[in-house]
Parts: sequence; structure tokens; C-alpha cells
Amino acid sequence: MRILLPTGSATAPIVTEIVDRFRDRYAIDVAVTGEIASFLTADHLRRLLAGGAYDMVLVSGMCTASFAAVEEETGVPIYRGPRHAADLGLVLAVLETVHLSRSIPADEFLAVERRQEAYRKIAKREEESACDFLIRGLKIGGESRIKVLAEIMDAHRREDIRAEVERFFASGADIVDLGFGFDASPEDVRRCFAETADCDGVLAVDTQEPRLIAAALDRADIVLSLHDGNLPEIGSAVADAGAAAVIVPRDKSLAENLRQASDAGICCLLADPLLQPAGSGLVESLAAFSPAGHPLFFGAGNVVELLDADSPGANALLAAMAYEVGAAVIFTSEHSDKTHASVAEMRRATEMAALLHGRPYPKDLGLDLLILKEKRRRREPPLTYTSEAAAPPMPEEVTYDPLGCIRIGIEDGWIVAVHKGRAIRGRRWEDVFHALLTEGRVSLMDHAAYLGKELYKAELAIRFNRSFEQDGRF
Repeated sequence: MRILLPTGSATAPIVTEIVDRFRDRYAIDVAVTGEIASFLTADHLRRLLAGGAYDMVLVSGMCTASFAAVEEETGVPIYRGPRHAADLGLVLAVLETVHLSRSIPADEFLAVERRQEAYRKIAKREEESACDFLIRGLKIGGESRIKVLAEIMDAHRREDIRAEVERFFASGADIVDLGFGFDASPEDVRRCFAETADCDGVLAVDTQEPRLIAAALDRADIVLSLHDGNLPEIGSAVADAGAAAVIVPRDKSLAENLRQASDAGICCLLADPLLQPAGSGLVESLAAFSPAGHPLFFGAGNVVELLDADSPGANALLAAMAYEVGAAVIFTSEHSDKTHASVAEMRRATEMAALLHGRPYPKDLGLDLLILKEKRRRREPPLTYTSEAAAPPMPEEVTYDPLGCIRIGIEDGWIVAVHKGRAIRGRRWEDVFHALLTEGRVSLMDHAAYLGKELYKAELAIRFNRSFEQDGRF
């Protein structure tokens, strides 16, 4: 295969170094078309193609020009390469097995393709997997994917419990657990489950109080948690309702309580050996997660909530641990601001674990939980210049825009800029900024630069689920 690879002088050394590694697989002509590869024009590409017979052209993924006419005239397929020269090797390595895009940069296109292929594998494996039992059609245990159970603590105090439940299902929860403290009444429990009765998903009740458990049994599919303290009173009612149950040790061992629950007639049982928080017996408690004759319940949320560390990595590691011990259900929660989005993170983590089948480690799966860090740092070409100057400190005295100040905030995932009573809302900082300029609400260059900085901070705050304060540090 003969490939034409136009590039710029700024990135030519990186491109040439990478291409040299693939000389045994492809005949690649590297053509320097100017300083910047993305400035390639259709006319220039047309002239380059006139000099030889090529099977393919890989232009920079940063190119904005259309090459459709050139492709039609020459018959040579023209694809978008990666946006960054450092990623070229990743593209050339799979060029014979992947059809690239004519409009989407190759690095982005391949990431999407790998992600879609990963989800296809997960779906196929789940469809073909055997399980221990079904709850509302949801496979539990066996070879099926670890299911994510998300808890809503103090469900009876929520203003809109149905919206909370639907949000968790939309975030990736397989099971939503309504938790009730001892201040809840049976009427509170019945009301919460009545409001969520027609939700399309598996619901659990989380309380150890028998009268509260009984109030939930008209709709609850799973009961958390039964033990020797409440099984004698409520075990038969749980069995009669056909609900599954999570069994924990208390005064009696887990094995003894499992036998008691089985004797009460409860058919679908999950064994919870009780995962302890880090620093309070986490490693020791893992030893109890051994085959118990029933699917295992893994309480990861108890660890993450009591750990002052970013939740994505903690959830990924705990899901991998749950996979190793053969857990069927993993528990997570979003009780605090630091664990916001843990449901979505844990769902992604269990999907990564599902892709571990036949692999030694959860790496290069097509899915990841890299949010603030990147997998590979790119080696950018050096900047070129003939002179330099140190930037002096910005004057402390501020010149205010005569058109007035603009207040920036975020509301429900939207960036909002308010000027003289008019609010401009957008998802992207550049859209809001462009609207402000178009409506003539900015007149000073330094004010425009300031607005760009603050609007972008607001977008980052939304993207990473962080607080936003105008003029504050991100």
C-alpha cells in the first residue's frame, strides 16, 4: 500500500520518526507542505497527487478544508489522520484493519470505534452468560456482568424520590436501593415505593427494621439486609413476596444466616460478608469474600465514601477487586459531593471488569476512567520565534467596561452570563462569548479576555462536576 502523508515542517521530524517504524508494512511518502500541516489546501493536495500513484492519503486531523473534489477527480481515498502527530503510530498500527473517516480525525474516530466495539462485546457476553437467578429479567451472578446497586439514603426525605430513582437508572445503575433510617414510618416507605412503583427497573429497600421491610414488599424486588436479628420476624413475609434478599452476619455467622434465610423460603439470596473501610480492616475483610454457595454482594460505597480521594480511581480499583472475588452486585452511593457521579463511574468500572475476560489486566479495553489525567502525553513540536519578552504583571487597577459588568454562573449544566438583566445560556463557553460579542455587550479587549477565561472555567466546572465561583480559582 502506497500512502501520501502531507505534514508541516513543525511536525515533520515527529512524523518521519514514526513512519520509519512502518517502512516494512507500507510505502509512505512524507510531503512537507508548509509550516503547519492543518493549512493544507485542496489545490496543494491536487498537485502532490499528480506526482505519483497512491492508494490513500492521510491528511492532518486538524485540517478544515474539504478534499471531496480532489478525491472525486483522482479516485484516491483521502482520510483524516490524527489531530496530533504523536498519535500517528497508533493509526498506522491498525490501518489495515480499520476503515478511517473522511471527516472525523483518526484518533477520535478510532476511540469511538473501540468504545463501540467494547460495548458490543459486553452486550454479547451478557446475553450469552449463565446466571444464578433473574430479578425482573436482570441477570444476577454466574458469568453475567457485575450489577451496580445505587443507594438513595433517607429516601423518605427526598422532595422528588421518583426523579432521584430515574436519575440513578439513567446514570447506569442496574438496581436502585431506597434507604430508610429509623425515623421513617411504614407510611413513608409505602409512599416512596408507590411513587416509584412503575419505574422500569429493579428496586431494593435498605433497612433492618422488620415493619419498614414489610411496608416495602408490595414493590421492592430486593431486601437489604437480613440477619439473625430480623429474619425470625420478617423472613417468611420476604419469601411470600418473592423478593430476593442480601444476607449479612450479625450475632451469627454469614453461613448460619444464609441457612436461616433459605429455611424461611427465600429463594434468591445474596451473601454480603461486609467490606470494611480502608484503615478499618479492608484487606482483612476481603478474605471473607470466598464462594458461599450464593452470589456475593460487594459494598464498595462504604470504602469510597470514607476515603478522601477522587472517586473514579477508587471505583475502578474496587470494581476490579469485586471481579476478582467473583462478586455479583456492587454497592455504590453518592451521599457526598466528593462521590458525585459515582454511579456512572461504577457502571463504567464494571464494564471494564466485564472486558477483563481472557485478559491479565484492565488496560487498553476501549473503555477507561481517565478523567483528569491522560493515558499518553503528546510530544508537541517546539515553538519557533526570533525574539522574546517577559510578560509584566497585569496592572492592579482595573478599567471597567463602559458597557457594564457581566455576571457568570452555572445552572443545571448550562453556562449563564447575565448583563443588564438579560441572561445568555449555552453549553459551550465559545457560544456564550460569541453571543455577548454579537449583541454588542463587550467593548474592551481586556474585558473580552477576562470573559473568555471565566466562561471557560464555568464550562470546566460543569464538565468535572465542580463548584464555580467567578473570579475564584478553579
